[in-house]
Amino acid sequence: MRSRLAALLLSFLLAGPAWARDELVIGITQFPATLNPAIESMLAKTYVLAFAQRPITAYDASWQLVCLLCERLPSMENGLAKVEILADGKKGIAATYTLRSDATWGDGRKVSTDDVVFSWEVGRHPQSGVASAELFRRITKVEVKDSRTFTLHIDKLTFDYNAINDLRLLPAHVERARFDKAPAEYRNRTAYDQDSTNPGLYNGPYRIAQVVQGSHVILEPNAHWAGSKPAFKRIIIKAVENTASLEANLLSGGIDMIAGELGLPLEQSLALEKRTGSRFSVITRPSLTFEHLDLNLGSPLLADIRVRRALLLGLDREGINRQLFDGRQPVAESMVPPLDWVYAADLPKAGFDPVRAAKLLDEAGWSPGPGGVRVNARGERLALELVTTAGNRSRELVAQVMQSQWKKLGVELRLKTEPPRVLFGETVTKRKFAHMALFAWYSAPENVPRSTLHSQMVPNAANNWSGQNYTGYASAEMDRLLDRVETELDRDKRKAVWRDIQALYAADLPALPLFFKADCFILPKGLTGIEPTGHQDPSPYWVENWRWQ
Repeated sequence: MRSRLAALLLSFLLAGPAWARDELVIGITQFPATLNPAIESMLAKTYVLAFAQRPITAYDASWQLVCLLCERLPSMENGLAKVEILADGKKGIAATYTLRSDATWGDGRKVSTDDVVFSWEVGRHPQSGVASAELFRRITKVEVKDSRTFTLHIDKLTFDYNAINDLRLLPAHVERARFDKAPAEYRNRTAYDQDSTNPGLYNGPYRIAQVVQGSHVILEPNAHWAGSKPAFKRIIIKAVENTASLEANLLSGGIDMIAGELGLPLEQSLALEKRTGSRFSVITRPSLTFEHLDLNLGSPLLADIRVRRALLLGLDREGINRQLFDGRQPVAESMVPPLDWVYAADLPKAGFDPVRAAKLLDEAGWSPGPGGVRVNARGERLALELVTTAGNRSRELVAQVMQSQWKKLGVELRLKTEPPRVLFGETVTKRKFAHMALFAWYSAPENVPRSTLHSQMVPNAANNWSGQNYTGYASAEMDRLLDRVETELDRDKRKAVWRDIQALYAADLPALPLFFKADCFILPKGLTGIEPTGHQDPSPYWVENWRWQ
């Protein structure tokens, strides 16, 4: 009898969550290096904060720009956005936003225009070290109408003039004193890392109640949230940086779901679905996530475009896609995905051509040497180092395939892995990688890659490591095209400029494009309301809609 009861209990537990369950445990593959919404660009931070903070605007699952903290999107049509003629004769924009009347920080203080002004001041400061400083520099003035309404005066009229997703609000009443005391030290003094459970830091449905570094974050409902009541009394986000261990945690019941934005790679998810049958709901969605190799262009080994082109031609990316990803992760030719309307489908494709690759290396002065590794006239070996996230089985497999394929070309590749919080907190942010860094960029629909490609966006000590141009790419023509595409309002003309951007990217290869990834959400049966977005604004921005069926 006992064994039968035990079997029934086990069957019940494996079948899924109880109807009255009020706790959700989510597994992700990275732990945030910081929780400050303005500093660094790590996806783990964006995902965790999405439960606890709301940006003013965001793109939804339909890829439409919507208000989250504002009442109405400004536009030319509704009169809330107006063209301004600047002192130099160029066009700017004045866009007026009104914060939601019920927007409240977790300590009961209203979200106000004081927070908007403070966040702008932090973003504009040259030593603050914010990840995306361009929007803050473009906002020349924040005109405060009252405690909720403000007008942003922006020095460029761009096609996405009302998208201020990068203006992440910081609570002035909590953070101002820390920032004013030493702006250059703010990234190390922020309350988001030194006082993470302070409810005044959060304005979303949840607030962070506990942080165990490198392990997990616990979220509890924000008592001052005025929107739809969230379903869970507690959400635990566990960082399991090894994807095999993450899967084991799911199967053992240690976690309830795996986030699609930061979870199992496609091939591992597909294999799990085949093994477990209908135990979980598996949602696979193509995304704008760009898997690539950032190249340190300051390295003499990679300065020659012939070497970079040879490395790309020496990779059988289509073969990798078929064998590892069941053909579901399209090969990338630039940073623009086929899902985006500005994708240039007519550009030439860099296929697998090891013969041409070998010829290019010969032309670049790299001849076959001892042990099969190419050497130059000075006897230096063509030996490169690739660093990527530790524990990601997919990336480790791809790196091993690259190592094998490049070996046939006479290129030695040394593989190195680092915990994500080290890789993104130090190595790429401060451009410490010797040659290559393998990771992914999330982007928004028609996302202008100024932060990653413009010459003014190279992080360095002088700007306190602000910017995301980790390769050090500097091209006057790319700068011109980026400036032009932003200010072109005509869609057809803008698409033509986008084509030029993609063509120049493919010609210069500041990074080696690999694939556009698919997001795999592995959910417990009965959990509803989760809508994969496929872009950088993650699904927890709408966590109040998550429910047990």
